[in-house]
Amino acid sequence: MKSAARSRRAAGVGLAVLAAVGGLVACSSSSSGGSGSTSASQAAGGGAYTIWDPYPQYDKSSEWVKLLETCGTQAGVKVERTGYDTSDLTNKALLAAQQGNSPDVLIVDNPVVSTLAEAGVLTTTEENKLDVSALAPNLLAAGQSGGKTYGVPIGANTLALYYNEDVLKEAGVDIASVKDWASLTAALEKVKAAGKKGITFSAIGTEEGSFQFLPWFWGSGAQLTKLDSPEGVSAVALWTDWLKKGYAPNSVINNTQTTSWQEFAGGDYAFAENGTWQLANAKEAGFAYGIIPVPGKDGGNAPAPTGGEFVSVPVQADTARYATSQKLVTCLSSTDNSLATTTTLSYIAPTEAVQAKQVAANPELKVWVEAVKAAKGRTGDDLGTKYPKISEPMWGAVQAALSGSNSPQEAMTAAQSAATSATQ
Repeated sequence: MKSAARSRRAAGVGLAVLAAVGGLVACSSSSSGGSGSTSASQAAGGGAYTIWDPYPQYDKSSEWVKLLETCGTQAGVKVERTGYDTSDLTNKALLAAQQGNSPDVLIVDNPVVSTLAEAGVLTTTEENKLDVSALAPNLLAAGQSGGKTYGVPIGANTLALYYNEDVLKEAGVDIASVKDWASLTAALEKVKAAGKKGITFSAIGTEEGSFQFLPWFWGSGAQLTKLDSPEGVSAVALWTDWLKKGYAPNSVINNTQTTSWQEFAGGDYAFAENGTWQLANAKEAGFAYGIIPVPGKDGGNAPAPTGGEFVSVPVQADTARYATSQKLVTCLSSTDNSLATTTTLSYIAPTEAVQAKQVAANPELKVWVEAVKAAKGRTGDDLGTKYPKISEPMWGAVQAALSGSNSPQEAMTAAQSAATSATQ
C-alpha cells in the first residue's frame, strides 16, 4: 500500500475505533499521567523528532529517557518525548492521525498495533527497511496484520505460575511432579488437605481476565475462532471445578492481577498465576518461592499471551522524515540497547542473543524466557481487530461459569454466538 493511500485512510480514522481498543490491558508497570504536552506538529520542526510512549512513570532523569535522547543524538536530531497512560496514548494516536500530526515514533501496547495498522495510522517495517530477521516470530506476530508487519517489539512479558515452596513442602508436593492439569489439580488437592490454600488468579470481567484465562484456553488446544469447542469448554470447566472444590477462592471473580498477587503474598497460597512484573515483589514476600510455566492440559508449556510494546513509525505527510525515524527505532531495538531497555522495563528481550545475556546476568529469568518462547500474541492468527470482539464474550463466559449462572458449555456456547455476530 502506498503512502498517499495510507495518508488518506489515516485522515479518515473514526472515533468509533476507540471502542475496539478501550478494553485492552497493558502489562507494563505504567501509571496514569503524562510527562509533557508538546504536540507532534510543534515538535516536528527545527530538527526535533517526537516520540510518544506508554511509560509516564519515567521522567527525564530515568535511564529510559536518557536512552531516547542518546538515540536522538546518534541520529543527529533532538528527541521530544511524551509519556502517556496506555489507554490515553491509544486515543491520542488515533486523534493525531485524524489531524495529520502523528508523532515520528510511537510505542504502543502490542494488541493496539493491529487496530492502528488497519486504520492506516502506521507504516510497515518493509517500507521503512527495519530489519526484523533476528526477532522471535511469535513475538513479531503480535504486530502483524494482513500479512504485513507494523513495528518492532521492544520486549515482552507474559504469565507463569509462582509457587510457595513452604506451602508445597508442608503439603508433600514435589513441584517437579506438576507437569499438566491433572498433576496440578492433584497438588491443589493435597494443599487443601494440609489446611492451606490452592491457587489464585484474576478472572475479573475485563481484558485482564481474558489475559489470565488465555494460557488455560490455549493450553487446552482451543482456538479463539471456536470458543465453544470441547477444548475451550474444558478450560472453563477446569477453573469452575477449582472454585467448587475450594482449590481457588471465589474472590478470583473480582480479582485483578494486583489483588490476586496480594493474596499470594499473604503466604497461604501454593500457587499464583502472574507475570514477570511481580519479580521484585516476589523477592520481598518473605518466603521461599519458585516459578514454573503454566502447564498445558496434556503437558508442556501452555502458550501464554504476550504483553509488551511495539515501536512503530506512524504515517507522515512528509515522507522524508522516515529515514531518521528508522534510525531512532533501530537504535532503540539494537542488540546493544535491548539489554538495558528490557532490564529497565522488566521485559524479556525479543531476540535469542539478548535473552541469553539476560539469563547469564540473572538465572531466575530462564523460566520467563521459556514462557515467552511459548507465548502468543492476542491479535495473532490474523485476528487483528477481531480479537477484542472475541475477548469480551470470552471473559463474560468465564464470569458466568465461575458465578454458577451458566454451565461451562452453556457459557461458551453463548460466547461463541456473540463473538460470531460481532466479527461478521
